[in-house]
Amino acid sequence: MSNSNLLPLLWFVAILALIPAILWLLKRTPLGGAGAQGQMRTVAVLQLSPNQRLLTVEVGQGEDRRWLVLGVTAQQISTLHVMPPQAEAAPGAGSPALPPFAQLLKSKLRKESGDAS
Repeated sequence: MSNSNLLPLLWFVAILALIPAILWLLKRTPLGGAGAQGQMRTVAVLQLSPNQRLLTVEVGQGEDRRWLVLGVTAQQISTLHVMPPQAEAAPGAGSPALPPFAQLLKSKLRKESGDAS
Protein backbone atom coordinates (compact mmCIF):
# COMPACT_ATOMS: atom_id res chain seq x y z
CA MET A 1 0.00 0.00 0.00
CA SER A 2 1.44 3.33 -0.98
CA ASN A 3 1.43 6.54 0.98
CA SER A 4 -1.07 8.18 -1.42
CA ASN A 5 -3.66 5.44 -0.75
CA LEU A 6 -3.27 5.73 3.04
CA LEU A 7 -3.78 9.51 3.25
CA PRO A 8 -7.56 9.56 2.50
CA LEU A 9 -8.12 6.82 5.07
CA LEU A 10 -6.24 8.83 7.73
CA TRP A 11 -8.31 11.93 6.95
CA PHE A 12 -11.52 9.88 7.24
CA VAL A 13 -10.50 8.52 10.67
CA ALA A 14 -9.47 12.02 11.83
CA ILE A 15 -12.84 13.49 10.81
CA LEU A 16 -14.71 10.68 12.56
CA ALA A 17 -12.70 11.32 15.72
CA LEU A 18 -13.37 15.08 15.57
CA ILE A 19 -17.18 14.79 15.32
CA PRO A 20 -17.77 13.77 18.99
CA ALA A 21 -15.21 16.33 20.18
CA ILE A 22 -16.90 19.15 18.25
CA LEU A 23 -20.36 18.11 19.49
CA TRP A 24 -19.08 18.02 23.08
CA LEU A 25 -17.61 21.54 22.74
CA LEU A 26 -20.74 22.87 21.03
CA LYS A 27 -22.90 21.59 23.87
CA ARG A 28 -20.90 23.65 26.35
CA THR A 29 -20.82 26.96 24.46
CA PRO A 30 -23.54 29.65 24.30
CA LEU A 31 -23.95 28.87 20.60
CA GLY A 32 -25.06 25.35 21.51
CA GLY A 33 -27.48 26.51 24.21
CA ALA A 34 -25.27 26.40 27.30
CA GLY A 35 -25.66 30.15 27.82
CA ALA A 36 -29.44 29.80 28.24
CA GLN A 37 -29.22 27.81 31.48
CA GLY A 38 -31.10 29.55 34.27
CA GLN A 39 -33.22 31.60 31.85
CA MET A 40 -36.20 29.23 31.96
CA ARG A 41 -37.41 26.57 34.37
CA THR A 42 -40.55 24.49 34.70
CA VAL A 43 -42.62 25.39 37.78
CA ALA A 44 -45.59 23.03 37.34
CA VAL A 45 -47.07 20.59 34.82
CA LEU A 46 -50.67 19.38 34.63
CA GLN A 47 -51.35 16.54 32.20
CA LEU A 48 -54.82 17.03 30.66
CA SER A 49 -54.70 14.19 28.13
CA PRO A 50 -51.96 12.20 26.40
CA ASN A 51 -51.35 15.08 23.96
CA GLN A 52 -52.38 18.10 26.04
CA ARG A 53 -50.90 19.68 29.14
CA LEU A 54 -50.77 22.92 31.05
CA LEU A 55 -47.29 24.13 31.85
CA THR A 56 -46.18 26.93 34.15
CA VAL A 57 -42.66 28.10 33.37
CA GLU A 58 -40.54 30.84 34.86
CA VAL A 59 -38.60 32.96 32.39
CA GLY A 60 -36.13 35.79 32.90
CA GLN A 61 -33.95 36.69 35.85
CA GLY A 62 -34.14 39.18 38.72
CA GLU A 63 -36.78 41.87 38.31
CA ASP A 64 -37.63 40.63 34.81
CA ARG A 65 -38.85 37.23 36.02
CA ARG A 66 -42.31 36.21 34.83
CA TRP A 67 -44.40 33.06 35.05
CA LEU A 68 -46.07 31.94 31.83
CA VAL A 69 -49.01 29.55 31.86
CA LEU A 70 -48.79 27.65 28.58
CA GLY A 71 -51.24 25.34 26.85
CA VAL A 72 -49.22 22.66 25.09
CA THR A 73 -50.60 20.32 22.42
CA ALA A 74 -48.94 18.21 19.76
CA GLN A 75 -49.49 20.99 17.22
CA GLN A 76 -48.86 24.22 19.13
CA ILE A 77 -47.93 26.04 22.32
CA SER A 78 -50.22 28.90 23.42
CA THR A 79 -49.60 31.47 26.14
CA LEU A 80 -52.70 31.44 28.33
CA HIS A 81 -51.59 33.83 31.08
CA VAL A 82 -48.57 35.90 32.17
CA MET A 83 -48.11 36.71 35.86
CA PRO A 84 -45.45 37.77 38.34
CA PRO A 85 -43.63 34.93 40.14
CA GLN A 86 -45.61 33.41 43.00
CA ALA A 87 -44.35 32.01 46.28
CA GLU A 88 -43.98 28.29 45.79
CA ALA A 89 -45.34 26.04 48.53
CA ALA A 90 -43.15 23.14 49.56
CA PRO A 91 -44.63 19.76 48.66
CA GLY A 92 -46.82 18.51 51.49
CA ALA A 93 -46.95 21.91 53.18
CA GLY A 94 -49.98 24.13 53.54
CA SER A 95 -53.50 22.88 52.89
CA PRO A 96 -54.09 19.15 52.51
CA ALA A 97 -54.36 17.84 48.98
CA LEU A 98 -57.86 17.60 47.56
CA PRO A 99 -59.16 14.12 46.80
CA PRO A 100 -59.37 13.05 43.17
CA PHE A 101 -62.45 14.06 41.21
CA ALA A 102 -63.89 10.53 41.27
CA GLN A 103 -63.85 10.49 45.07
CA LEU A 104 -65.47 13.93 45.28
CA LEU A 105 -68.20 12.89 42.86
CA LYS A 106 -68.84 9.65 44.74
CA SER A 107 -69.17 11.44 48.08
CA LYS A 108 -71.48 14.08 46.52
CA LEU A 109 -73.70 11.39 45.01
CA ARG A 110 -73.87 9.56 48.36
CA LYS A 111 -74.92 12.77 50.13
CA GLU A 112 -77.61 13.48 47.53
CA SER A 113 -78.99 9.93 47.60
CA GLY A 114 -79.01 10.07 51.42
CA ASP A 115 -80.95 13.37 51.34
CA ALA A 116 -83.54 11.98 48.87
CA SER A 117 -84.58 9.04 51.08
